[in-house]
Amino acid sequence: MNATSKSTLPAFLMVAVAPMCWAGNIVLAKGVATLIPPAALAFWRWAVAFLILLPLTWPYVRRDWKTAKAGWRILALLALFGVTSFNTLLYMAMHTTTAINGALIQTSMPAVIIVISMILYGERVSWIQAAGVTLCVVGAGVVVLKGRWQALVDMALVQGDLIMVVAVVLYALYSALLPKRPNMHPMSFLTYTFGLGCLGLLPFYLWEMSAVGTFVLTPGVAGSIGYVAIFPSIVAYFCWNRGVAVIGANRTGLFINLIPVFAAALAVIFLGESLKAFHLAGMALIVAGFVMFNR
Repeated sequence: MNATSKSTLPAFLMVAVAPMCWAGNIVLAKGVATLIPPAALAFWRWAVAFLILLPLTWPYVRRDWKTAKAGWRILALLALFGVTSFNTLLYMAMHTTTAINGALIQTSMPAVIIVISMILYGERVSWIQAAGVTLCVVGAGVVVLKGRWQALVDMALVQGDLIMVVAVVLYALYSALLPKRPNMHPMSFLTYTFGLGCLGLLPFYLWEMSAVGTFVLTPGVAGSIGYVAIFPSIVAYFCWNRGVAVIGANRTGLFINLIPVFAAALAVIFLGESLKAFHLAGMALIVAGFVMFNR
């Protein structure tokens, strides 16, 4: 392993934490879909995360105030795409689409990130890297479809599928625009974007309350909000943003394909499902795709 590989290894390991947390987020979102409306879950997720972060990051937030003020436009744009929009749309999609559809659509994100990066920055990929992306998507598809490709043919495009497509494009924009973020401490950046994202969500949350009502704060609901506020939010976003800064948006984007792999692992651990041949085949394809893209 050369010096460059050694220096980027921690970033690769950190990025792998993000899809693990997000896999849990999808599973939980599906489980509480009938208990918490989507905008409410998204708002309280980011509000709690912001309230946890602010006292811990206040010295950085205060130090970076002038930088944030100067770069408020890009901060607001990143908050809109990555905080206000993506997970709210994901939670909405889980009300009308299946887990198979949602997970499969999300695996297209690396390809969307690459296309957006090519448009914005003129980045180019080799045929080997393109093949690596393809292998990752195919591997994730094997895991999600459980090796039954007929399931892909049988899927019908429903409202939730279209919502997931929009969510994927918006988060791909977030990832591609991250290199343009203001030069500030990573935790300060998270705090500012979480706060701005909450402000963006507030009108939708208030409208949702007037239209469909609020939710009952049971221990299970409180625990669910706590999980999505800490792990898919603070932990995952810090790891993801650090990965983009060190290894780039294109390489980081490939880790999205680990979400269905981690989801399968969670099912084995918590639901008692057995590890089958299609799990191993999908994981092998994803690993091969990582290796090809990073050559």
